[in-house]
Amino acid sequence: MSAASGTKAIIAALGANLGIAATKFGAFVLTGSSAMLAESIHSVADSGNQALLLIGGKRARRAATKQHPFGYGRERYFYAFIVSILLFSVGGLFALYEGIHKVQERHSIEKWQWVPITVLLIATILESFSFRTAIHESNPIRGKATWAQFVRHSRVPELPVVLLEDFAALVGLVLALLGVVLTLITGDGIYDGIATVGIGLLLVAVAVLLAIETKSLLIGESATDEHLRAIEAALVDGSTIDRIIHMKTLHLGPEELLVAVKVGVPKNATAADIAAAIDGAEQRVRSAVPIARVIYIEPDIFRPAPQSEPTDRSIPASRPS
Repeated sequence: MSAASGTKAIIAALGANLGIAATKFGAFVLTGSSAMLAESIHSVADSGNQALLLIGGKRARRAATKQHPFGYGRERYFYAFIVSILLFSVGGLFALYEGIHKVQERHSIEKWQWVPITVLLIATILESFSFRTAIHESNPIRGKATWAQFVRHSRVPELPVVLLEDFAALVGLVLALLGVVLTLITGDGIYDGIATVGIGLLLVAVAVLLAIETKSLLIGESATDEHLRAIEAALVDGSTIDRIIHMKTLHLGPEELLVAVKVGVPKNATAADIAAAIDGAEQRVRSAVPIARVIYIEPDIFRPAPQSEPTDRSIPASRPS
């Protein structure tokens, strides 16, 4: 993923949510609808979340230091995790509280009845624009994966976060519109409260999903299967490097991959042969997987372990790529 793709989607979402938050809050002041208040807080939380993602992206670009020799790429994962916590607390829990309160103390919408419907329709149009931008920016990176696979396995945090936030926002707008319309038709504020509870449950579910995914990235995830296959194929040259004894990879950030590998070399290979082979292997790996920026290759003579002992994963030169 290019940083520009994520930034464009974030800025589009931020602009839409700021405008939506202002109109929703104005509608709440005029009508007293709890669904409108919940949606206002939801949009304010989303705006803050997008600002946090932009901050995380900027801080992640700092150069490596002596204290942090692998750089600050994981800051993007940290700020995405903070976003999930804010979405859960500021968005979801507040909406649940407000909805339950509204169900207990029913109040119909008695003035400015046309305002919430108009605002929600406008908000749906703006949110759809933001969602469309996120989809457009995600498609080149998603490839042939399903949307669920993209969100579940993506090593970048920004686009899945924006996609889920925008999706939750659109569903929330539908719930709010349904609650407001039923309240206006029946004169019973319970529908407004039920819609608000539904919005809260939706936000909590999305926040939990985001927290699970970003926690996994914070702990450290390996390269994707596609990148692993490309690295394995690039490492083995069939002459000096004849197999991969074992290999470990780790994402230092969305666009930076660490590769640590032990390779098998012939017993009669000279130091010069091995050095040249390692240099060539590094060049091939970086060409095949440009985000593999930190590469450690250790040469060794492959010695199969006895059958009774566990063995390292060995990838011979004949392994199909």
